[in-house]
Amino acid sequence: MTMTTSPRELPHQPWGRVRQSRRTADRLMKIVATGFTFIAIFVLFWILGMLVVKGIGGLSVATFTAVTPGPGSEGGGIANAIVGSFVLTFLGIAIATPIGVLAGTWLAEYGRGSQLANLIRFINDILLSAPSILIGLFVYVILVEPFRGYSGWAGGVALGIIAIPVIVRTTEDMLNLVPGHLREAGAALGAPPSVVITGVTWRAAKAGMVTGILLALARIAGETAPLLFTALNNNFWFSPTLVGGVSNLPVTIYQFASAPYENWQQLAWAGSLIITVSILVLSIVARRIVAGSK
Repeated sequence: MTMTTSPRELPHQPWGRVRQSRRTADRLMKIVATGFTFIAIFVLFWILGMLVVKGIGGLSVATFTAVTPGPGSEGGGIANAIVGSFVLTFLGIAIATPIGVLAGTWLAEYGRGSQLANLIRFINDILLSAPSILIGLFVYVILVEPFRGYSGWAGGVALGIIAIPVIVRTTEDMLNLVPGHLREAGAALGAPPSVVITGVTWRAAKAGMVTGILLALARIAGETAPLLFTALNNNFWFSPTLVGGVSNLPVTIYQFASAPYENWQQLAWAGSLIITVSILVLSIVARRIVAGSK
C-alpha cells in the first residue's frame, strides 16, 4: 500500500500583489534611510562649516606664538594651551600604550576562552563606554586630593585611563586576525611563545596596532571633563615639573567660549578648529596605515 502526501495548501496569494507590496516597502525603507543619511551629513557639514568660518578669523601668527591673554585684554594667542595639550596627550598615550598592548596581547594569546579573560573583556567594555568625567573624578580622588593640588601628571593619568580600553580592544582584535599557521611556523622552529608573539604576531599585526594607538590619541586629544578635575588650566606656560595647573586647549576653549569677552571667544573658535584639524589628520594617517597594510 502506497501512501501519498498532499502538499500543504497555502492561502492563495496573487504573485503580483505580493511583489508590489514588497517593492513598496523596499522603496519606503530606501527613502527613509536616504533622508536620515542626508540629515546626518547636513548637520555634520553645518558644524564643520561654522567651525571653519568662525575659526579662521582667529588664526594668526600670535595664535601659535603668544600665551593666552588676560580677561578683557586684546591680542594674545593659545600657544601655551597647544603645547600643554601636546604634553598631556603624549603623557597619556605613553602611559596607555604599554598597558593596552600587553593586556590585549594576553587576551589574544594566553587567555583565550578563559573565565578571567571574559571578565577582563567585560570590564574593558565598561571602561570603553564610561563617561570621561567619571574617570576625571576617580583620578581627582587618588592623585589630586592626596597631593593637595592639580598637576599635569594627574591629567596624563586620566587621559591614559581613557585611552587604555581603546588600545586593548584594537590590539586583541588585530592579533586575532593573524593566521594561526604563522604561530605554528614560529613554534616549529623551536622559538618560545614570547619570541613568537614579539617576532611574528606583533610584526604581522603592527599596522592595526599602530592604528589603534592613533585612534586612542585622537580620542583623548579633545577631552575636557577629566582635565577639569586633574590638570585644570592657567594662562601661562606650564612648569617643567608639571606641578600645578597646566594650560590645555580643551579647558581653554571651554572657559573662553563661556566668557563675555569677544577676543576670548574668537580664540576659542580658533582652538576648536586646531583640535578638529589635528584629529582629522590623525584619522587620515590611521586610515592610510590600514590601507597600506592590506
